[in-house]
Amino acid sequence: MKIVSQSASDIAVLTDGRLEGDGNRNVNSLGKIELPSTNSLCFLANPKYEKYLYSGYSRTILVEEGFTPSQKSDNTLIYVDDVYGKFSELLDKYSKSKEEFHFVDELSSVDDSAKIALNVGVGKFSVVSKGVTIGAKTSIKDQVFIGEDVMIGENVVIHPGVRVLSNSIIGNNVAIHSNAVIGCDGFGFSPKGNEYHKIPQIGNVVIEDNVEIGSGTTIDRATLGSTIIRRGVKLDNLIQIGHNVIIGKNAVIAAQSGVAGSSEIGEGSMLGGQVGISGHIKIAPYSQIQAKSGVASSIKEKGKKWYGYPTISYTSYLKSYAIFKRLPQILKRISDLEKRDK
Repeated sequence: MKIVSQSASDIAVLTDGRLEGDGNRNVNSLGKIELPSTNSLCFLANPKYEKYLYSGYSRTILVEEGFTPSQKSDNTLIYVDDVYGKFSELLDKYSKSKEEFHFVDELSSVDDSAKIALNVGVGKFSVVSKGVTIGAKTSIKDQVFIGEDVMIGENVVIHPGVRVLSNSIIGNNVAIHSNAVIGCDGFGFSPKGNEYHKIPQIGNVVIEDNVEIGSGTTIDRATLGSTIIRRGVKLDNLIQIGHNVIIGKNAVIAAQSGVAGSSEIGEGSMLGGQVGISGHIKIAPYSQIQAKSGVASSIKEKGKKWYGYPTISYTSYLKSYAIFKRLPQILKRISDLEKRDK
């Protein structure tokens, strides 16, 4: 990632770091430590990558306070308290510096009734429908559809191809990545004889502040009331959130997971990839559910780890799996004992 050229000393000031080496070294990009490069800023957090410090490329590298190199090198080192945190702050700073505001593209369609604040961008072929409200410093990229009466807060980024359907409410500092769909109909049907009749879905979706939603994720509108994504939630790509679901604040859900209608995920919970949550159940706060697990009933204990299908406690699963792997040998031993006793 190219950045405006600056010195290693400038980077040390930005990160509140302690510089060791050439402070005048030029930095013009952010890069991975394992890739060959010069004049880049990299970071070292995992000890197994230390060998790349001595690859012969002279760079500026963020390292953890207390780190001691095992060899000499020509690199400039900047010692910081939190390598991941400081490098993330730099990524955030430089990526935002490239954002463009102050324009509504002539190839977009913005209804006259829409209320758009200052410093808002609307990209090519995007549609902003009637009654929409958009807060300051929000960026609507190309080919985005915003339905009627949608409310969008400040400093929101909506990436290409996103659909935000009618009456949805989006808070401040939200990022919605390409091809996500917010506010589509919930999966509600009632059986009548051999047929299913659609139940009208007349609620909405509410996304609170500081939420990030991955590409291809769908969040269904409520049948009545609201589907709610609380403050600080992070959703990965390709996730299905059913109608009337509530995701508690600061919960994290990995890709290809699904949460069925009217379930509630407690705050601070972490769901691995391909986790399935049944409908009308509650997951206690700070639960950790391992990848590919299936949860069919409510979890009432806070802060526990769970695994398997259906889920059991994480430690119980590992013990059970250790036995399961040995079943062929165990069966053979039983068979041998039976033969010996005959």
